[in-house]
Amino acid sequence: MPYFSRLILFLFCLMVLVESRKPKKRRWTGQLGTAKPSHLYKKNPDMTKIRHGKPQPLLRVDDHDFTMRPAFGGVSGLTLAPQDFTMTLYLRHYWRDERLAFPSASNKSMTFDGRLVKKIWVPDVFFVHSKRSFIHDTTTDNIMLRVFPDGQVLYSMRITVTAMCNMDFSHFPLDSQTCSLELESYAYTDEDLMLYWKNGDESLKTDEKISLSQFLIQKFHTTSRLAFYSSTGWYNRLYINFTLRRHIFFFLLQTYFPATLMVMLSWVSFWIDRRAVPARVSLGITTVLTMSTIITGVNASMPRVSYIKAVDIYLWVSFVFVFLSVLEYAAVNYLTTVQERRAQKLQEKLPCMCGMLHSRTMTLDGSCSESEANSLAGYPRSHILTEEDRQDKIGVHLALSNESSSSRKKGLLKGQVGLRIFQNTHAIDKYSRLIFPASYIFFNLIYWSVFA
Repeated sequence: MPYFSRLILFLFCLMVLVESRKPKKRRWTGQLGTAKPSHLYKKNPDMTKIRHGKPQPLLRVDDHDFTMRPAFGGVSGLTLAPQDFTMTLYLRHYWRDERLAFPSASNKSMTFDGRLVKKIWVPDVFFVHSKRSFIHDTTTDNIMLRVFPDGQVLYSMRITVTAMCNMDFSHFPLDSQTCSLELESYAYTDEDLMLYWKNGDESLKTDEKISLSQFLIQKFHTTSRLAFYSSTGWYNRLYINFTLRRHIFFFLLQTYFPATLMVMLSWVSFWIDRRAVPARVSLGITTVLTMSTIITGVNASMPRVSYIKAVDIYLWVSFVFVFLSVLEYAAVNYLTTVQERRAQKLQEKLPCMCGMLHSRTMTLDGSCSESEANSLAGYPRSHILTEEDRQDKIGVHLALSNESSSSRKKGLLKGQVGLRIFQNTHAIDKYSRLIFPASYIFFNLIYWSVFA
């Protein structure tokens, strides 16, 4: 206990000592007395909270009625200068509005964003044959308004337009297309508003690195003319004309080369034996079906027009060549069948006799085969020739054969070539090997000279 009492007494003394060392707080009465130093507690006035009255705007937008065009009662000039020929372009308007003039010692312009556009007058230009159009708004509206001290205004915006272009596909894919983007005021006639290009063709400025997948940009030019509407009157219309030429290499790989190869593949049947019916028929059907697939694929990716295109001419002529190669084999097969039937009937009419004058039943030494000897069993002996008579008959037969062959040659020289071609099916294939390639090469020369 004495030890515990001493410990409590020591802690109490320690707490008293700590309290005596703490600084005492001063209390102020709310009045600024002399004890308060002035250089520590005097507050400087906040200049940002001092009101000097309503500020005067530099542009007096609210003092004018901007629902009316500038210089109402006269004519004002307006210039449009696109920066790109494609459907995504920078459209820049220039005009003068004295109501926006402001005093400036440095003669510097002021630039604003799209919020001021809703409070002033701007030209109501629209794209005549546009299907869709919009102003880009990432990250804000892509609109810029620049006002000069004398009232000159530059109004620029970034627009994407999908416009109509009447194309002529009669020479497709060896064609060139000329399209135009037309701009016009919607409400103001030529008496109220005049549209013109600021620098003519120089108003169009394009990026030299622009390239299109299917077209080559050839040239740009600007025009302007008046457009008349029976209900409203005459309007100024501006044109951005550009000429595009289609790249042919893609269509060479996808259309022309496959079609040419199919035609050349159909010629292979002319070198196949005429008795190989499955080989020649399957080859002909394969080439015909492949040409049909190529024609269908090309027409599926093309607009449906009521006239013939250049690619249609090439594909259909190629299809005709492939189809004719199939008909050629049909003619060869038919004539071969007719010729074999005639030979079979002739063989049935002439019985095989060892003494008769037929080259297929007589060997070179004059002896008879076993089958021929059996066929002579029903004939009288007087009809059977001796060895000496047989030799004489063979000599007479050879002489007659030579005379008949010479007379046949004379007949051919007199104009019987056509009959021999139809009688000899090998001759049809032989002539087809020359006529088909020569005709197709001639067609290509004419085609590329006309359309290229």
